[in-house]
Amino acid sequence: MSRSRQPPLVTGISPNEGIPWTKVTIRGENLGTGPTDLIGLTICGHNCLLTAEWMSASKIVCRVGQAKNDKGDIIVTTKSGGRGTSTVSFKLLKPEKIGILDQSAVWVDEMNYYDMRTDRNKGIPPLSLRPANPLGIEIEKSKFSQKDLEMLFHGMSADFTSENFSAAWYLIENHSNTSFEQLKMAVANLKRQANKKSEGSLAYVKGGLSTFFEAQDALSAIHQKLEADGTEKVEGSMTQKLENVLNRASNTADTLFQEVLGRKDKADSTRNALNVLQRFKFLFNLPLNIERNIQKGDYDVVINDYEKAKSLFGKTEVQVFKKYYAEVETRIEALRELLLDKLLETPSTLHDQKRYIRYLSDLHTPGDPAWQCIGAQHKWILQLMHSCKEGYVKDLKANPGLHSPMLDLDNDTRPSVLGHLSQTASLKRGSSFQSGRDDTWRYKTPHRVAFVEKLTKLVLSQLPNFWKLWISYVNGSLFSETAEKSGQIERSKNVRQRQNDFKKMIQEVMHSLVKLARGALLPLSIRDGEAKQYGGWEVKCELSGQWLAHAIQTVRLTHESLTALEIPNDLLQTIQDLILDLRVRCVMVTLQHTAEEIKRLAEKEDWIVDNEGLTSLPCQFEQCIVCSLQSLKGVLECKPGEASVFQQPKTQEEVCQLSINIMQVFIYCLEQLSTKPDADIDTTHLSVDVSSPDLFGSVHEDFSLTSEQRLLIVLSNCCFLERHTFLNIAEHFEKHNFQGIEKITQVSMASLKELDQRLFENYIELKADPIVGSLEPGIYAGYFDWKDCLPPTGVRNYLKEALVNIIAVHAEVFTVSKELVPRVLSKVVEAVSEELSRLMQCVSSFSRNGALQARLEICALRDTVAVYLTPESKSSFKQALEALPQLSSGADKKLLEELLNKFKSSMHLQLTCFQAASSTMMKT
Repeated sequence: MSRSRQPPLVTGISPNEGIPWTKVTIRGENLGTGPTDLIGLTICGHNCLLTAEWMSASKIVCRVGQAKNDKGDIIVTTKSGGRGTSTVSFKLLKPEKIGILDQSAVWVDEMNYYDMRTDRNKGIPPLSLRPANPLGIEIEKSKFSQKDLEMLFHGMSADFTSENFSAAWYLIENHSNTSFEQLKMAVANLKRQANKKSEGSLAYVKGGLSTFFEAQDALSAIHQKLEADGTEKVEGSMTQKLENVLNRASNTADTLFQEVLGRKDKADSTRNALNVLQRFKFLFNLPLNIERNIQKGDYDVVINDYEKAKSLFGKTEVQVFKKYYAEVETRIEALRELLLDKLLETPSTLHDQKRYIRYLSDLHTPGDPAWQCIGAQHKWILQLMHSCKEGYVKDLKANPGLHSPMLDLDNDTRPSVLGHLSQTASLKRGSSFQSGRDDTWRYKTPHRVAFVEKLTKLVLSQLPNFWKLWISYVNGSLFSETAEKSGQIERSKNVRQRQNDFKKMIQEVMHSLVKLARGALLPLSIRDGEAKQYGGWEVKCELSGQWLAHAIQTVRLTHESLTALEIPNDLLQTIQDLILDLRVRCVMVTLQHTAEEIKRLAEKEDWIVDNEGLTSLPCQFEQCIVCSLQSLKGVLECKPGEASVFQQPKTQEEVCQLSINIMQVFIYCLEQLSTKPDADIDTTHLSVDVSSPDLFGSVHEDFSLTSEQRLLIVLSNCCFLERHTFLNIAEHFEKHNFQGIEKITQVSMASLKELDQRLFENYIELKADPIVGSLEPGIYAGYFDWKDCLPPTGVRNYLKEALVNIIAVHAEVFTVSKELVPRVLSKVVEAVSEELSRLMQCVSSFSRNGALQARLEICALRDTVAVYLTPESKSSFKQALEALPQLSSGADKKLLEELLNKFKSSMHLQLTCFQAASSTMMKT
């Protein structure tokens, strides 16, 4: 929409600078068609429309207001032209202080110039105020800037009425160019002014003395005239007559206007009553207003009105006021009861509790509502804790199977270590693996663990507000300022008396928390008398180590949260004791559970041997223990303020015994595997390790193992356990700060060595006895006689058969473990040499051919197994040779050597296995 006229344009202003309220004339074009057309005028951003006076379309007169900007445009706004523009600007100057007698074009606030130091309500006349020029000489303003003077005279003032008046500043600012002679005149003026002040009120009396005399003469003339009138006439004085006339007039007027005046008095009385009602309507309406505000919940308004009424009418003697004030007190008492009921209601927020306590404090409620609230909150927290326990116990009895934490493998609440290891082993061996179970183990938390979580959350949600309420009670922030001032001394006494009571409350909450947690997690740690109150779970199975670790983490977080509230440590010691007992129990349960898992390791033995003669069993055993210890890492770690799990000697002994039991359980598993009948061996899961050579030859064809082969595999595992696994486990125990590691290692090693020796002796008995038993029948086969025999033509078959049997033993051992070969063969050789020595010593006499034959066979056997000879076997061979006659001729020796070479050459292939490196270590 286009406007009918051009926008206003300001082209000039006179003057173009000045102080606030300076009158200016604005000139320009299109400044409006009349006063009503002018709707806006701003100078330096200040609205000057109220002082504007429209003169014509090119002229407006107004006064400049107090603007924030020092310099700005003049903007005129009209209905016809809209908002205008300006080609000029106005500069706003700071106003200078104007003296009382100085001329000014604007109004000056004279109150700022009174001498407040000398004004003591003495009625000093205005002319006695100090002049703007106290020196009485011409003022010449200096050119020094105000900022420089302020910096030079910091904290001082050039105003002679100021307490910080600086004469030097005043002279520099007003008389910097004044001559010395004029300054002398100024000193004389100051002396004259001082002398005038010393004269005081007497000077005013002297100046108005003629006025006093004229007033005295007038009063005397009036007095003389009245006396003359009284003495000349008998009727009495003029004043007496006047009095009589006035009395008669008054009586007549009363007679005439008695009815009117009566009505007037009645109206005045009614008017006065209405005035009283109007004047004191606050009190008369207060009972109804209190009820309305209580219904709306405006308790602050009620309290303010009550305080006001109490200060105005609390001690009144007027009966009407007493009656209404008593109604007010009745309603306030009802309000006190209402607020106290709301305060003691549970649950309630800390904000509402503080608000109600302040209201009751402002209403001067008798007793100690804040302490009553603390007591009610304490009972509420205890009630919540026990109700929580009853709810979970009831739910457990109604649904006993939903959360039961079974300890067996299939129902364990975590993936089994054995299951994980079997997966890993199967995957390593290239077989297709499918998990035996899905994620059904991730079921709900056990009731007791869920209860402890809920219990701690409940305490952490209620106790901080309870503690903060006590802190507010102690420091007085619960109460209003008026109530705090009036009851500070009494409240400080209450605080000292209540400290022990509150400490007992916190201790009761902590003890209830700990005992309820013990009843759920450690039922054997509570006394029989408290079992019904804090226990009652009636569960037969114990929580697993993982759930105990989870509960420990929950209790630890609770302790940290309570510590953050700055609750004293002595009140939280029971929680620390609970954490320690839970940690100890978790370690015990985990070790027991580990022993149960290790007991089932025998079922997982797949009898697949790697290149080192080991099955996966030792690795599974070590990893099972490592996983168990890893699950205890957080439990064994000591948080700030916690003690070590192993600080008690009894705990150390129990943990040491459990650790030993774990090792011995595994040793027992090895013994079971070694002695298990062939029919009990499950070979359906056996598979060939393609990365290893053909270990058993034809054994793989029917996937069966003999008892001797199982003995060898177990012996190989025992050797590896002794040299590596048990030492690694000891390092893991030490890493987790277990105590008695030396005892664990010693007992375990002793049991392992005992089993190893027993199994080794069984294997040697199985292998050496048939060989030893075949010697004597082989020697005397065909009715052979040492006394009457043919010349030797070579080693007889019985010895070759014995060597073949020894080679078979070598092959069987070698396929399982190369390291076991020297140990086994040396014992077999010992048994064979001992039997051969016995047989030679039993011969009564040898013929020449018989002695040569016997020496040939003994030397052939000795030289063949030379690498596996032990001091015992060497001694046996020596004794056997000593039982033979010595060779007498060189021809016999040559024949013996030729026959030996012929034997070694003919059986070179069979005897290759005995040509082991001489550096092979033999274990006896």
